[in-house]
Amino acid sequence: MTWVGLAALLAALTGCSGSGTGSLDAMFGKGTAEDAIRISPGHGERSVSADQKLEVEVPAGRLESVKVVKFQDAQDSAVPGEISEDGLSWEPKDQRLALAAKYTVDAVALDGHGRRHARHVTFTTYVPDERFVAYVKPENRSTVGTGMIVSLEFNREIENREAVERAVRVTADPPVKIAGHWFGKTRLDFRPEDYWQPDTRVTVDLGLRDVEGAEGVFGLQQKQFGFTVGRSQVSRVDAAEHTMEVRRDGKLLSTLPITAGGGKNTTYNGKMVISQMLDVTRMNGATVGFTDSDGKGEYDIPDVPHAIRLTTSGTFLHGNYWTPAATFGNENVSHGCVGLRDIKGGSSDTPAGWFFDRSLIGDVVEVVNSKDEKVDPDNGLSGWNMDWKKWKAGSALHG
Repeated sequence: MTWVGLAALLAALTGCSGSGTGSLDAMFGKGTAEDAIRISPGHGERSVSADQKLEVEVPAGRLESVKVVKFQDAQDSAVPGEISEDGLSWEPKDQRLALAAKYTVDAVALDGHGRRHARHVTFTTYVPDERFVAYVKPENRSTVGTGMIVSLEFNREIENREAVERAVRVTADPPVKIAGHWFGKTRLDFRPEDYWQPDTRVTVDLGLRDVEGAEGVFGLQQKQFGFTVGRSQVSRVDAAEHTMEVRRDGKLLSTLPITAGGGKNTTYNGKMVISQMLDVTRMNGATVGFTDSDGKGEYDIPDVPHAIRLTTSGTFLHGNYWTPAATFGNENVSHGCVGLRDIKGGSSDTPAGWFFDRSLIGDVVEVVNSKDEKVDPDNGLSGWNMDWKKWKAGSALHG
């Protein structure tokens, strides 16, 4: 009898009983299917733990076939596994069950007397009340600069950091060693020891589904995304010299006059990575703590052109049309940002427009000779300011 015919007969025998045993005693002799084929979890079980082992065994005889299907998120997929060489057991390749899923197991076996038996078992796994997700940078299929850091921001605090980090896999082609680093309980970043090499392809596998990030809080995502590293561009801002040298693949493209933070509002030193690029944006001092006695912002510019974000705290490299042209290259007057000469509405013919048009998310801007401290590694994508040994020590797996 073929598997299809046997399955049809099995369905006819079990369709009204609800037992899921499907014994074919009447046709193939005495003995029950439960005795001949042992399946765990059992038929009809609910809220099965993800750690419970899925087993199909026969005490004697031989398994002929085992088919397991998982139903999850409105999709069904086969569960791969193998029958042992002696034919007495079947095991799935993935030992962990998926949460919030329904499983069906169909097994056919010959018992020790050569009688054929079949079993059909269904069970459902535990449905967590709480879930966590990761918001990831950079975007899928994007082309980025060589300083890009893979950054995961979680919507909930992660207590089981080792389990979560182990479920995230970042690989590169050509291969390079990559390590994770935790900033607190809600952020996990990945980077190599040095900047990525141009033309590197990076793949991020999020295997977070059903991973317990904190007690009773399980991951939701199971997906893969990737990005490509483009050319190398590193720009060096010298706050004392009021200049920015733009280097592409190590060669000097241009030296641009700038104005950096002046007075008490100096610009951070250190390596910062472009994380956002806006053709125009509003900048209000009140949003970053620069207020007058009346509580209003010390500045409120509704149309700042060519705005390039460098830190989460509000450091931008941007076009500036309201400061006299003679200031650029000679004086630091900003509130901590780096300004390039521009016109109202922005123009590709200005220093700010020229730089904007040649920049990518992930490019590095390094500030030196400012009278400020070095930017914190978790302020934006500034992890390059941490040496490799300390970076690796921040991994839950290698620290």
